Amino acid sequence: MTEVVYSSRAEEARSAACPAALKEPIEQRKNGLYQGVSDELAENMKSGWSDTELRDLEPIPQAAETAARRAALSARFPGERLVVPAGNLKTRSNDTDYPFRASVEYAYLTGNQAEGGVLVLEPMGEGHEATIYLLPRSDRENGEFWLSGQGELWVGRRHSLAEAEQLYAIPASDVRELPDALREATGPVRVVRRHDAGIEAALTDKATTERDEELRVFLSEMRLIKDDFEVGELQKAVESTVRGFEDVVKVLDKAEVTSERYIEGTFFLRARVEGNDVGYGTIAAAGPHACTLHWLRNDGPVRSGDLLLLDAGVETHTYYTADVTRTLPVNGRFSKLQKTIYDAVYEAQEAGIAAVQPGATYRDFHDAAQHVLAEKLVEWGLVEGPVERVLELGLQRRWTLHGTGHMLGMDVHDCATARTETYVDGTLEPGMVLTVEPGLYFQADDLTVPEEYRGIGVRIEDDVLVTEDGNRNLSAALPRRSDEVEAWMATLRS
Repeated sequence: MTEVVYSSRAEEARSAACPAALKEPIEQRKNGLYQGVSDELAENMKSGWSDTELRDLEPIPQAAETAARRAALSARFPGERLVVPAGNLKTRSNDTDYPFRASVEYAYLTGNQAEGGVLVLEPMGEGHEATIYLLPRSDRENGEFWLSGQGELWVGRRHSLAEAEQLYAIPASDVRELPDALREATGPVRVVRRHDAGIEAALTDKATTERDEELRVFLSEMRLIKDDFEVGELQKAVESTVRGFEDVVKVLDKAEVTSERYIEGTFFLRARVEGNDVGYGTIAAAGPHACTLHWLRNDGPVRSGDLLLLDAGVETHTYYTADVTRTLPVNGRFSKLQKTIYDAVYEAQEAGIAAVQPGATYRDFHDAAQHVLAEKLVEWGLVEGPVERVLELGLQRRWTLHGTGHMLGMDVHDCATARTETYVDGTLEPGMVLTVEPGLYFQADDLTVPEEYRGIGVRIEDDVLVTEDGNRNLSAALPRRSDEVEAWMATLRS
């Protein structure tokens, strides 16, 4: 990676914190961005550039949906200024940053993904007037476009404010002017916290944690029910994920001579080619690692005769992610005991999916799956029955460990700040999308089970849409039944 030659890191930090400094003329800034730059070079860099302004742009595909979401937000908080930041770059190490991902709340309401962006809903009459605040094109007059580490010659072209207005169907303004405007503003205000410290600082005397949390909770609960655009994006994410799983099966022989990292890397290639990224850290857990729920090291061996638990999802360019798990025999064939355990989990998942219905309580699909798993554990003699006793005391949890699913959307664990009464104690409605993912995990050091069980972990996970008359498994294209899994793997590896 090349390094910014002409400006100091301290100066870049100062410019980022105080963008107005970029407006100073060259004559006044011999020790700033222009340190070490001759007046002749500075003048030369100002001119000789063609007009690259993009005109007659079409709005983004979800512009109508984002407008409807802003309208719902406006109706919930009449007469209040609402501030929703995208967030800023985060340092990975020294002078390198993590790839930027805009806050879910901001992207959900605008469709924009630019760092430093802020959506403001200003009270206006009986509703609000929305403005999206963004950093304009790099200024070629003051040299920022080639001397700053975030200038366009370093990190790429960004949209002008006029282009942004066309794309997002929202009036756009210069974000560098927003902090002062917020400090001077009067009246009630709410801000989505933990994304932009500078914006929060400008509202120190105006916003309260309690009121701001109400805004955050409302935005989380808005996402419980997906619109048609969101369902389409989730289906797209799932379809790419299915292809990613196929990619993995085709290279299991290569993973055997390397490690779980080969599996992780193979899936990541599909995610980056067809989407924005993976929606979360891929779990490529072979052998006993399958018993570690969030195994992210992915540095272990992949051995014939073991199972591979692959939990992975592609995230689309609009931030919607799939979340799918399959447990696959590395050599393509389940052993007798592996199949017994796998089929039990499959039966539990079938019961869980069947319980996903409009009007059902959210907990129903978890209870249905847990009942099947408890029955199997009693049947195998691993825990003393009857089943109702096991469930009442939660004894099955030693081997089932986790909940059977969660909401899915722009976050892999979507709607996380929704109130308990609207989420886990709520009722399923058409448009909700959730995962159904029961599992059984027999730890390698668990002396309460026969030795042959130890080190076997199985999870099967699918993404399920609640419909008007039942449900639709968005990831149904990926085989689940044990015999279908074996046949599918054989076809891909032939």
